[in-house]
Amino acid sequence: MRRIFAFLFFAFLLTGNIYSQDNQVATGFIDEPRKDGARFVFYNVENLFHPSDDSLTNDGDFTPTGIKGWSYGRYRKKLNNIYKTLINVGGWEPPDVVGFCEVESRKCMDDLLSKTPLGKFNYKIIHQESPDRRGIDVCCIYRPSKFQPVYFQAIHVFFPFEMSSKTRDILYIKGTLLNRDTIHLFYNHWPSRYGGYVETIPKRNYAASVLKAFTDSLLKVNPNANLVIMGDFNDYPDDESINKVLMASHDTTTLKPAGLYNLMYEKHKAGKEGSHKFHEHWGVLDQVIVSAPLLMRKDGLVIFPLFSVQIYRSDFLLQPDEKFLGVTTFRTYYGATYLGGYSDHLPIYIDLKYTQ
Repeated sequence: MRRIFAFLFFAFLLTGNIYSQDNQVATGFIDEPRKDGARFVFYNVENLFHPSDDSLTNDGDFTPTGIKGWSYGRYRKKLNNIYKTLINVGGWEPPDVVGFCEVESRKCMDDLLSKTPLGKFNYKIIHQESPDRRGIDVCCIYRPSKFQPVYFQAIHVFFPFEMSSKTRDILYIKGTLLNRDTIHLFYNHWPSRYGGYVETIPKRNYAASVLKAFTDSLLKVNPNANLVIMGDFNDYPDDESINKVLMASHDTTTLKPAGLYNLMYEKHKAGKEGSHKFHEHWGVLDQVIVSAPLLMRKDGLVIFPLFSVQIYRSDFLLQPDEKFLGVTTFRTYYGATYLGGYSDHLPIYIDLKYTQ
């Protein structure tokens, strides 16, 4: 009997059907087929490094002989943790488009699809090496049955006031959803606050200006363009980079056709949930910003439910916070101490759906 139970449990895991309603604590989670729509996810996976040493980047900590003791066994566990997270975020079916940040290389994405059951869902990869000194990139996987890319570009962010500083590219993808509408996707990982919040403001403001120039050019040609901007911005919705430079408005009571709107602002304002915890405070460094047509249409492609963005907050992604009370993210590392968890960020997602 024990052998039969063990076999069935192992087969259960391999199928990817590891979603449990008892384990799903986030509000607003929709678990149903997405025949007329798609789920778009963004996930900062916290240092997905391949254990081999890349002589061109500063990845020495994440090698078997580095300070982290990053072994191939730990790497495989990390891949399986990402797989488990994505399958759960998808719900009824795997998520349709997933943007990642803090991924070292294309090899990591290849392994995610070849060394976990995620590969059976026919995902394709979009990845390009960025100039970040640590070698971490922004990349994407997608299901061609739902989303068909026609063009992508790594938008470089080079600081004219500090040419020696390197950061991640912004990944732009143009594609069609369900062979019907064009979607313009932007995946971001803006410069961190390491070195001081005030001192690093100019870098995030400049990243915002680069993105703003690109989105303005698209909306000038077509004010009805469908723009979805996702990422870890290392700033909050009311910070200067997003609110004033990118001009992502939080006022959805008056929608302007060529405007950008931050769907995460209300969660930020309420202050009750977040995708990342710093000391005792949960915050929304990870955000979704969209163009107005996705919020204004009565028929056609819209955010569903309207104005809705979700933080996927589930028990297995969390652990008790012994220092600041409550719970915090279940990380892979805390400093140099290996915890074996998932990430220091929670995934976020939106659903796009065709309405009649």
